This record gives sequence, C-alpha cells and structure tokens, in this order.
Amino acid sequence: MTATLFCSSDDVSDLASPADYVDAVRDGYRQRGEGAPAQPRSKFFRADPEGMLTTYAAVLPDTGAMGGYMYSAGFGAGDAWFMTPLFDADSGAPLALLDGASMNPHKTGAAGAVAVDELAREDSDTLAIIGSGAQARGQLRATATVREFAEVRVYSPTPESRESFAADADDALEADVRAVDSSAAAVSGADVVVTATRATEPVFDGDDLEPGTHVTAMGQYSPDAREVDTTTLERATYVPDLRDRATFDSGEFLQALEEGAMTEDDIHAELGDIVADEAPGRTSDDEITLFDSGGTGIETVAAAYMLYERAEREDVGQTIDFAPASEALTGD
Repeated sequence: MTATLFCSSDDVSDLASPADYVDAVRDGYRQRGEGAPAQPRSKFFRADPEGMLTTYAAVLPDTGAMGGYMYSAGFGAGDAWFMTPLFDADSGAPLALLDGASMNPHKTGAAGAVAVDELAREDSDTLAIIGSGAQARGQLRATATVREFAEVRVYSPTPESRESFAADADDALEADVRAVDSSAAAVSGADVVVTATRATEPVFDGDDLEPGTHVTAMGQYSPDAREVDTTTLERATYVPDLRDRATFDSGEFLQALEEGAMTEDDIHAELGDIVADEAPGRTSDDEITLFDSGGTGIETVAAAYMLYERAEREDVGQTIDFAPASEALTGD
C-alpha cells in the first residue's frame, strides 16, 4: 500500500497566495519550453442529460511530478467537479489527490499572469477585465502581482455583477478599480486586456486596441466559440499555451484559419518557449500581443505540486491508501 495525501477544496483554499501560484506556474511553463510533455485536453460529450467529461495532463520532470485534471460538468447534477491526481514523475506512485475547485481560478489566473509578465510592456499600468466571474477574479488577482496597475476597468453585461466585482477589487487592490458600461470603454487606451467570459462571440472590437496592447483570452476552448475577433489575431503576435491546442480547440485561431486570415505559420511560439528563452517575447513597444489560454496540465501540475508540498509541511489533509497493481492483481 502507498499512503497518498487527499486535500479537499477547503484544505487548499488558503495554502498559497496569487504570487505563489504565479511562481509555480512560471516554472512549469519554463519546463515545457525545455521539452516537458503536455497535450491538449480530451473532451467527451453527452446530449441527454447534457454534460462533458474533460481530461488533460502534463509531466514536469524538474518538479518531479506528473498528473493533470479530470472534471465533469453538467449531466444530471448541473454542476462541475474537479479532480486533480498527482503522481511522482520518477516512481509513478500517487502523491496526492486534490479537489481542484478552489485551485482552478488561481492556477488559470497564474498562467495569464505569466503571459502578461512575458508579453506586456513593462510600463503597463491600465488593465481592462471583461468578465466578472470567478475566473475573472483569479485573472485579476494574479495579474496584479506582475504589473503595478494604476487603473482597472471592468465590464460584463450585467451591471450588478460588474459593479460588485469592481467594488470588491477596489477594496483589495491599490489600483483604482471601476466598472464601465461597455467593452469599448474598457479596452480603449488599456495596456493589458483580459477576457474571462462564457461568451461564444467576440467580446470587443479588435480595432479598438491601441498599439502596444497585450491581450489574454482565456474563457473559451471550443472550435465554435471565441472571445476575440479575427481582427485582433491579425493585428497581434499570437502565442498559445500549447501549439497543438491552438489547432485542436481554439475557436479564435481555428475560425481565423477558416476565414483565411491566419495560417499555422502565424503561431509565433508557445508560452513555454518564451519563458524558457527559446523564442522572443515582445519585440517593440508598438507590438500587439495575444496569449490564447485554454487550459493545460502544465499549470495544473505545477500548482498542484506546490499545494501538495505546502499541505505536507503544514499537516493539512488526510491520507488514503492505494494498492500497487503488483499487490492488487496478484493478491500478494
């Protein structure tokens, strides 16, 4: 038997700060740029009751861990469930099983923040957030650790949601955070634009972007849905989390391909390539950059291992026993 740590969502919710997540995820993408394996998600759908089962994974050799996510959404429960198995990359033994619900916005936000740190101008001080849910909050908290924003503008279609988001963020951050009544008002003159929505159509006009803007789009990972328009992709240096994911389920990129506005040669580099200094990031102050973040096992494994180490150190969680196949299959 092997003792494996189990951590509930409550166990890990306060174990790490946004900056801790960013540091862990940055190192994960550095390993990816140096050759660590990761693949796009697999998605399985059911129509009645409607639901989706998704999995993705990565191996981080320097961290010494591998694993990923398996989550379901919808079905009869009408909810989502996030399970994060973590294994030792050398022995293959199960290290931990985490309820990934509370981790999810933090690790995804950290990936966006790493991209901002690599691709946004150093003097960026105005941030536009489009979206007001948990993922938008995670993006804001993480991104605020890599740039000193003086102004944050928040837009989502529901006035009450954007006002509440802005009020909470204004209390938590040193920046002046305010809700605005259109995506154009949020994007105009912004140095960094983050989209974190459930929209299936573009949420702003790419012509509204100023030269030098960085965009992180993280809300969609379906060929039939996109948050940013083709104009944005045409104007930007395009950087996905995984090159293979861009051609698998990035609606932004795939629809631009279909329209003939982009080719696969227009993929500048993966984020990991830039973090590992295998490819250049921003090359001029006027360059528009775009990070297409659909979610990978890279940030999941990096964040999960960081939480696992902290849980072990702080005696958080409980152990469960796993039987190795050599025992379970033979009865020895």
